[in-house]
Amino acid sequence: MKDWIYEKPDNLVEWWFESEKKFKDNVLFWVHNGQGGLDPIKYGEIGQRINNARGGLAMLGVDVGDAVGIIAPNRPEWAVLAYATYGRNARYVPMYEKELTQTWKYIIKDSAVKFLMVSTPEIYEQVKSFIDEIETLENIYIIDAEGDNSMAALELAGKTNPADPVIPGFDDVAVLIYTSGTTAEPKGVLLTHGNLTYCSRAGYRLYPELVETQVGISMLPWAHSYALSAELNNYIQFGGSLGFMRDVTTLADDLKIVKPTYLISVPRVFNKIYDGIQLKMSDAGGMKKKLFDAACVAAKEKRELADQGRSSGLVNFKHKLLDKIVFSKVRAAMGGRVTGALTASAAMNKEIAEFFYDIGIPTYDCYGLTETAPAVTMNSPADWRIGSVGKVLKGQKVVINKSVAEEGADDGEIIVYGPNLMKGYHNKPDDTAVVIMPDGGFRTGDRGRFDDDGFLWITGRIKEQYKLSNGKYVFPAMIEEETKLMPLVANAMVYGDGKPYNVCLILPDFEVASRWAAKEGVSIDPDELLGSEKFKTMMSTEIKAHLRKNFGGYEIPEKFLFIREDFTVENKMLTQTMKLKRRNVIDNYADDIEKLYG
Repeated sequence: MKDWIYEKPDNLVEWWFESEKKFKDNVLFWVHNGQGGLDPIKYGEIGQRINNARGGLAMLGVDVGDAVGIIAPNRPEWAVLAYATYGRNARYVPMYEKELTQTWKYIIKDSAVKFLMVSTPEIYEQVKSFIDEIETLENIYIIDAEGDNSMAALELAGKTNPADPVIPGFDDVAVLIYTSGTTAEPKGVLLTHGNLTYCSRAGYRLYPELVETQVGISMLPWAHSYALSAELNNYIQFGGSLGFMRDVTTLADDLKIVKPTYLISVPRVFNKIYDGIQLKMSDAGGMKKKLFDAACVAAKEKRELADQGRSSGLVNFKHKLLDKIVFSKVRAAMGGRVTGALTASAAMNKEIAEFFYDIGIPTYDCYGLTETAPAVTMNSPADWRIGSVGKVLKGQKVVINKSVAEEGADDGEIIVYGPNLMKGYHNKPDDTAVVIMPDGGFRTGDRGRFDDDGFLWITGRIKEQYKLSNGKYVFPAMIEEETKLMPLVANAMVYGDGKPYNVCLILPDFEVASRWAAKEGVSIDPDELLGSEKFKTMMSTEIKAHLRKNFGGYEIPEKFLFIREDFTVENKMLTQTMKLKRRNVIDNYADDIEKLYG
């Protein structure tokens, strides 16, 4: 038991009951109806389904401490089963739908899942043999199906045989979330009811604009702690509602249909939107481009005057006029109602963050890990600094351990203390002992520094940093993120461990590159484009020039390998949370990388 004092409600069962009582007639979920519209599902309706599913789980013998697994994307049934599971004081084990079958099997076996829910009959066919292969697994049910092992059957059984909720303690495990495993097998992170309720409450208090009329669009998987705490549990506490992104390819349409007022997202989404806007304006040219540029200048002038505590009637007039003519159309493309966004996974690029601030959609960076449930620091409307990840949340303490850094460095490893720290890694006491210090601090493995005003700045990842043969340290992720901001670049990976200089693998954005090729009289066929010395020289020159703005000469890659295939979950080069599996990429391209060193 931790020494932290958790506010009530300190468990997700009473958390739900409190919200259901207050917001019974509010809409919780807006669901695509297949006809271009949305159907509402109210808190009261979801509450009844939770009660029924809890009864169904009880009938199947799911009890205190048992594990309930789910393989499904975000949808109302995901939340229903989660809160039903909490009501049995069992632990919820969410898994990604787009995952390798052997990874599902490992997680289900390691976590001792007793009851498994899957989204579709197709997934059921992939996992049905697990019943005979995993000792603890007793039942597999399907959401999109009919019959005795359907979600509907589970809820019907529970409606006939209701079960009173079991109220968990704050230190009881609520979810078992498996990390992506960039270098080794996945580790199950044990997060308690106290961890999750603390995180959602502490973050929510920094955003007074989040009230029951807010509408979000669920685009990040609840199987990850960021979306679980910042979105699902968070929106429930203030009575808000959530629509759904059907797929990455439909996001543009889904934004227009759902019309969200606030976004829980990642910088990559805003980077793509920004790139798309810039490309569209460049292609349009003429008066459209001139108006767009003028609007950007006026917004920048207004922001810079505000930063100095000043104002100008002329600048304000120009900004108001051009905002209506230009920026209102950008906001309309995002549904027309978005007023801000919380972002995580990487710090927003300064230029892009300023752009969205200027058009009326400020983005607030935050920082955390699965093991911290996840929030550690957050920017907020009342206190934020572009480029930083914000200030430490009330109730936590963060220490910078400089002993792991090179002599003279102003940063070090970020150590976290607080009520959000996991209980440990499931079945992995040795791994737990590596990250949980004797005094209770959690070693994040991230490097950072505080500025004089208490804002945290991330400077790198200890495990990913390496040293060139000249003794200089390199943090590849930061170089990669900056490289990927270029419209011509779809993906990138930097390498140079123990080498005299850095090299970089580049996946071009072939749609953007084809525009350049057409103008230059070069074939737009991707394979022929990658063989064009003219194209490769242009790309190398532009990338180096772009990176010189923010990085030292030793950090900038000297040579490039242009590749045809993206890094994906399917080819085992990306985790489910879009982190590079560097070792896999290096192994896959080992021969080509070595050729870059001559």
